[in-house]
Amino acid sequence: MTMVVSIEVLDALKSIGLNLYERKIFVALLAKGIATAAEVSEIAGVPRSRSYDVLESLAEKGFVIIQPSKPIRYVALKPSDALERTKKVFENKYKTMIERVNTLKNSSSLNELERIYRQGFNLVQPSEFTGTFKGKDIINRQMNSLFRNAKDHIDIMTTSRGVDNLYSNHFRLLKKISKNGIKLRILVPSGNESAVRALSEIADVRNGDAPGRMYNIDSRDIMMGLTDDKDTHETQEVAFWTNSPHVAENMIKTMFEKAWASAKPVKV
Repeated sequence: MTMVVSIEVLDALKSIGLNLYERKIFVALLAKGIATAAEVSEIAGVPRSRSYDVLESLAEKGFVIIQPSKPIRYVALKPSDALERTKKVFENKYKTMIERVNTLKNSSSLNELERIYRQGFNLVQPSEFTGTFKGKDIINRQMNSLFRNAKDHIDIMTTSRGVDNLYSNHFRLLKKISKNGIKLRILVPSGNESAVRALSEIADVRNGDAPGRMYNIDSRDIMMGLTDDKDTHETQEVAFWTNSPHVAENMIKTMFEKAWASAKPVKV
């Protein structure tokens, strides 16, 4: 029996979490309708020894129904029904994991983990508190963490696209910490009126020359963009982070204050 399927279809199935063997066997079972593990493995070109585990996995994910016969037979669900079932599986797993995370956050186990973390930090040299982050999403998560842990102030120098990113991905958190007394200063280039207007409601914003993206949190943590966000795809963006009060206070803050003094207040 010949099985023909486009690369686009296989890529689409990959995008929802099916590995290569799962993709091949599901499509083979669709073509056959009902089959044993031996039959479907032959059509799909998958080793028979692997087909049983793969079919079990597909059943758990909602793509296949198992018939308790001898030999066991497997039934392919209608693709639209299979996608709806697997959507429910993902939703239930997500809900369960969120509940487990919340339970852990409110348990005594978190206190123990925090204690281990503090003890571990006491053994680390200050020069080791550095890291490089690649990809816009990962960089934003690190920025979020740094902003969330701010105690006194945050100074930001950013680009036009950096302004949009601040507004789109961090505005809610910045607004919250601003209400909690954290002083925010943001140096931005001209333009981006709507985003700048919103940021001006929660921070002291000025227009000035911002050659790149730099974030100084409490004159302790520094994060700097290492790629040009105008010419770099978001998956290839790179940023550098370090925890260095000496550099933050004596170099980065000095640089920021000089640019801030010559910048103009934003007219809202």
